Amino acid sequence: MIIGYAAGAYDMFHYGHLNILRQAKENCDYLIAGVVHDDVLEKTKGRRPVVPIEERAAIVSHCDYVDEVHVETTSDKLATWSKKPFDVFFKGDDWKGTPKGEALERRFAEVGVRVHYFPYTQHTSSTKLRKVVNLLEAEHDAIEALSRLMRLLEDEKTTGRVLREGLISAESLETV
Repeated sequence: MIIGYAAGAYDMFHYGHLNILRQAKENCDYLIAGVVHDDVLEKTKGRRPVVPIEERAAIVSHCDYVDEVHVETTSDKLATWSKKPFDVFFKGDDWKGTPKGEALERRFAEVGVRVHYFPYTQHTSSTKLRKVVNLLEAEHDAIEALSRLMRLLEDEKTTGRVLREGLISAESLETV
């Protein structure tokens, strides 16, 4: 029996994640999906995921291609292998031929693990989704701030009062 391992953040689960899990299952008998813990992602990528580990692990565990979910608490894949042995490690081909990819292949070869690359899904990624969410949140915040400003300006216009609260303070008006 060939045991495969496909590690990932699986944040904001999308078609690219589904695609790598599908392809991985086609190349092994038993597939373990390694879902990287929030703390490890913060350390390695400099930010926490949008979706917390418990939810990401639950989502991945319900994928038909996945036989088992393992929560990764280290970025060292060889340490993960020593706790949860596997025969083949699946990775997107954006790592193939890179210094990181070659180092990974050498380390795994020492313990008899083969690295199998799959085409990286170019048109979608969690990074792109995160950027869209951040832009939408920024747009929402800007619209809310403009609405507050419009209400304050309308209030000043109709009552003749000088703005003393909100976006313009009395001190800033005195310096004008």
